[in-house]
Amino acid sequence: MTALTLSTAGAATLRADALVVGVAKGAKGPVVAPGAEAVDKAFDGKLATVLETLGASGAEGEVTKLPAPAGLKVPVVIAVGLGSVPEKDAAFDAEALRRAAGSAARALAGSKKAGFALPVASVEDAEAVAEGALLGAYAFTAYQGGENKLAAKDKKNGNGPKSPLAEVALLGAKPRDKAFKAAAERAVAVAEEINRARDLINTPPNDLYPESFAAVATAAGKEHGIKVQVLDEKALVKGGFGGLLGVGQGSTHGPRLVKLAYTHPKAEKTLALVGKGITYDSGGISLKPAGHNETMKCDMSGAAAVFATVVAAARLGLQVNVTGWLALAENMPSGNATRPGDVLRMYSGKTVEVLNTDAEGRLVLADALTRACEEKPDAIVDVATLTGAMVLALGHRTFGIMANDDAFRTSIHEIAEEVGEASWPMPLPADLRKGMDSPTADIANMGERMGGGLVAGLFLKEFVGEGIAWAHLDIAGPAFHEGAPYGYTPKGGTGSAVRTLVKLAERTAAGDLG
Repeated sequence: MTALTLSTAGAATLRADALVVGVAKGAKGPVVAPGAEAVDKAFDGKLATVLETLGASGAEGEVTKLPAPAGLKVPVVIAVGLGSVPEKDAAFDAEALRRAAGSAARALAGSKKAGFALPVASVEDAEAVAEGALLGAYAFTAYQGGENKLAAKDKKNGNGPKSPLAEVALLGAKPRDKAFKAAAERAVAVAEEINRARDLINTPPNDLYPESFAAVATAAGKEHGIKVQVLDEKALVKGGFGGLLGVGQGSTHGPRLVKLAYTHPKAEKTLALVGKGITYDSGGISLKPAGHNETMKCDMSGAAAVFATVVAAARLGLQVNVTGWLALAENMPSGNATRPGDVLRMYSGKTVEVLNTDAEGRLVLADALTRACEEKPDAIVDVATLTGAMVLALGHRTFGIMANDDAFRTSIHEIAEEVGEASWPMPLPADLRKGMDSPTADIANMGERMGGGLVAGLFLKEFVGEGIAWAHLDIAGPAFHEGAPYGYTPKGGTGSAVRTLVKLAERTAAGDLG
């Protein structure tokens, strides 16, 4: 994991492999951003001119490497684009800083130490730069190299995968100031847990299945003082968790329901989080078509986000009780698999006619939601890569928010925007509920095709207890990134929704639940 330090050195005196500075897009060309004054001086005040000559504009995500001139202790200067120059007297947007730091950290793969002299006008700016750098430095290399002699030779020759940047030295912060120290500690805790979620999402399904995921959660619970309870197949049968059992019965890897409980002795509120944890989704008997299976190891991204959030809350010592529920199953076709037309009796007692076994996430979530509501939390949020319909509606970078309480939905949307996670509030139209009427059971797991993401939300709403504020985050779009990395977003698992959920927990602790 990349280390973070608040450096007492100045940009001109720092000893490192490289120094990162910001450059913004001005009306007449690139403009050197605050924090780079000493570097600009070393270039005789011509850093912007040199960058423009090299084709740099200051556009967001643009990275330009320069040999450092005399007067600096580093051999390389990296200028990273921050986007447009802010309006007069305005500071750079936190998300712009976060993305710039991420782009620079990724470009520094293989380096031991780099200084980040980006604009830091406040504690919030320092935290954004730190968080972006730590997230941008992420790389999933667990299955590369190792004992493979050819891979080891490639790495020795500089042809193999590079190790992430080892240390981020943040300049411009105040190392002895309590607020800056706390911001740095928060950035480290949140980024490390997001990267833990990314690791889980990226782990191949032959190694990550319900039992092994539960083991990871159990180990983390012991490390961070979180109480963990794991319900295996026998316990699920005894408890009547028909949704989890129905989805998981086609696999040789049985389902699990994992409860993680972080408690604080002074907590006045309890926040429950429920995560969809389909460790691999083949679609079951309703098999996915060719081309749609390759990334389905990511269908447990919701559970990964919930797991990471509970651990982050424990590490930060938040004055709120946070309970995470991981609904874990592997959805496979076999002679034992649930068939379209089967009826499952859920934990709530309701019966569900399964019309499509690829609409399985809502089945495992329904059981976990019902169980979570029994503990009467003050609010409950479920997180899931639930529907392709949400991707069609909002694209690959934005998650949808549905809720049974408009004020709660608005609060979560505002929180997501504040932390830099694109989201959009979505409705739960009552007229779509009729499409799930079943002649055989209480409800069907499918309804109208149009508005399918909203239909799924309406299904989940049926399993939420009376009087409990509930929200549903459909992260099907941003949970797994298949394109080229950008900003602090890597290829593969992203850890979507963790920052939103951690901030929600902090707001709940402060008594501002919304």
